[in-house]
Amino acid sequence: MNAAYTFARDAHARQGQKRKYSDMPYIVHPIAVAELVAGVPHTPEMVCAALLHDVVEDTDIDLSVIRETFGPKVAELVDWLTDVSRPQHGNRKARKALDLVHTAKAPPEAKTIKLADIIDNSRTISRHDPAFWRVYRAENLALLDVLAEGDPQLRQKARVALARPET
Repeated sequence: MNAAYTFARDAHARQGQKRKYSDMPYIVHPIAVAELVAGVPHTPEMVCAALLHDVVEDTDIDLSVIRETFGPKVAELVDWLTDVSRPQHGNRKARKALDLVHTAKAPPEAKTIKLADIIDNSRTISRHDPAFWRVYRAENLALLDVLAEGDPQLRQKARVALARPET
């Protein structure tokens, strides 16, 4: 776990990433996701993948590096958590539809991590960005349907987090 934390912290820091709205180091988000995952039935690979879940999508690290460093199971989970859509796939709605289809095929372990990701992002976005909250909330309410195989406790927490009213 410590190696995954250090790896993710350094990868995001090299990109100069900060947490939107708070200017905190980006790693605070993966830590929060990993803590949520660790609070429900999980494997060590799930917690590592939670720490690494944004590395391939948001940094210059390739999935092969995750595989070589953390093994095939962690890499598989990170791969399921990485958006497959690209800007050339169209507008945000079209891209999110592609990502939803990808997530629907994910194993329960990846769906559990995704639920934790939604919970932590909801906390921040609902408080700090009312305009984007409306978009994010709608996208993730639709995503909850395909995350049914994830941890039921986190699914309920995600449902509550997404139930916050639009402002």
